[in-house]
Amino acid sequence: MTPEPNRNEKKIGGMNEAAWVIGIVVCALGVALCTKANFGLSMIAAPPFILHYALRDAFPWFTQGTAEYVWQGVLLILMCVAVQRFRWRYLYSFGTAVIAGLCIDGWLFVFGGNAPYESMAVRIIAFAAGELLTSLAIAFVFRTSLPIQIYELLVREIADRFGFDVNRVKLVNDIAMLLLSAALSFLLTGGFHGFGIGTILITFVNAPLIALFGRLIDRFFTFEPRFPKLTAALRQ
Repeated sequence: MTPEPNRNEKKIGGMNEAAWVIGIVVCALGVALCTKANFGLSMIAAPPFILHYALRDAFPWFTQGTAEYVWQGVLLILMCVAVQRFRWRYLYSFGTAVIAGLCIDGWLFVFGGNAPYESMAVRIIAFAAGELLTSLAIAFVFRTSLPIQIYELLVREIADRFGFDVNRVKLVNDIAMLLLSAALSFLLTGGFHGFGIGTILITFVNAPLIALFGRLIDRFFTFEPRFPKLTAALRQ
């Protein structure tokens, strides 16, 4: 009997570090595109945008990217309270959040700022592309062992701490962030800036899309580290 071929032989290996880069750069691109679409950001990206929108006139230096890692710092503190532990590697995740914030500002600079596109067709395309890219990026992030952003760290740590399914924790977290985004937008801006129909839509398609992309990329990649010593040092 002829032995079955090893499916791993057809996969691209050593994607741990590449998954980290994809997770940061592509996710930031998705956030920038959704910002330009102006249908409402994801429930994850909306709170920092709302903070930026509310404070940008008083503090011009408080960019959307800066608001991003400031907000993630707040989430880091809340996460430590929820899981009742602190690990020094959590600070590496905050460093990742800073890099992500800089990437968001970088993409928005490329796109000419965060003012929305005028054409409805372009806005729809930007929104769809932004959501697909963000979901794909997060699927890669969940497979890297390098420091991830606080958003994903929070989901992973709560799932690990209490033995929950990570995709279900992601969905519950998204719904909670949806409600928080609506409240912050109304209270801080007097309207729904950064929050809209797109925010609601993303809340319910995000987790399924991430799971779908996860199954897809697992068919083509494996995620062992190319630099195991670096990975081990960052996980301490």
